[in-house]
Amino acid sequence: MDLGCHIDGYMTVAAHTLIVPEAPNSAPAEVDEEMGNVAVAAYNAMLIAAASIKAGTKNAEVTAAVNRVAEAYGVNALSSVRMHQMKRFVIDGVKEVALKDPTADELEAGEEKVDECTFEQAEVYAVDVAMSTGEGKPRASSDYRTTVFKRNVETNYKLKMKNSRALISEIDKKYPTLPFTLALFEDERSAKMGVTECVSHGLLTPYPVLHEAKDAKVAHFKCTVLLLPSGTSRVTGLELPDYFKTDKKPDEETEKLLTELAEIAAKKAKKKAAKKKKKKAKA
Repeated sequence: MDLGCHIDGYMTVAAHTLIVPEAPNSAPAEVDEEMGNVAVAAYNAMLIAAASIKAGTKNAEVTAAVNRVAEAYGVNALSSVRMHQMKRFVIDGVKEVALKDPTADELEAGEEKVDECTFEQAEVYAVDVAMSTGEGKPRASSDYRTTVFKRNVETNYKLKMKNSRALISEIDKKYPTLPFTLALFEDERSAKMGVTECVSHGLLTPYPVLHEAKDAKVAHFKCTVLLLPSGTSRVTGLELPDYFKTDKKPDEETEKLLTELAEIAAKKAKKKAAKKKKKKAKA
C-alpha cells in the first residue's frame, strides 16, 4: 500500500507491505522465509535511512547505510527507487537519495547518478525503501496500463490533438503539481486518448506499474521525516507486522542504531501512556 495526503500543499506519504490473511483480524497462516527476510531488511533499512537523514549529513551517507542493510540480509535495493525532499506542492524536490549507486555499465547505458546534497534543518523528506530477493532492477509491466501521471510544469508544447489539448487544460486547472489518476476525469475515455501525445512530448510524467524478475519477493516501506531543531522526527509509517521474521542479522553498526531507535520508541510510548492515564484520571 502506497498512500499520501496533503493539506493546502503540505504533504506526507507512507507505504507499507503486508500479507492479506484468509480471514479478517487474523495473521497469515504461513509466511515464506524469503518474504520474511526481505520485509525485515526493507523495514530496517527505512528506519536506518530515516535516522540518518539529519541536518549536516549528505545523501551519500544514507545510500551507504541502506546498502549495508541490504548486504547483511542478502537482498538488493531497487535501483529505480529514490527518496525525495518534499516542499509545498512539490512531491519530488531537487534533493534526492539513491537506494544504491549505479554501476559503471548502468552509467554507460544512460542511467544518471544522483547529485550530492547536504540535508538542512526545516526540510521534509519521503524516506522510500524497496528491496527484492531478485536483482533489484524492476521493469515496466506490459500487462498493466499506466494510469497515474504527474504534470511536468517545466515543459510546454503545442499539442495537435483536440483530446490532448482538453486533457492538459483540465490537468493545469485541477492537478498542476501533484500526481493524479485518469479515473478522476469525467470523460475517462477521452483522457486516455489524449494522454499518449502529452507523455510523448514530456508534458506528463508517467508512473508505470513495475515488476521484478519471476519468483522474486519484493517489500516496500515508506515514511515521512521532518528535520526539526530537536532532531529528525518520523511522522508517518506503521510498525512491521510480527509475522515477518528472519534468521539473518544486521551488521554491527546497523544493529547498534536499531537498538537505540527501539529504546527511544519505548520511552516515547511509555511517556504517551502516562499522559493518557493522567488525562483519564482527571476526567
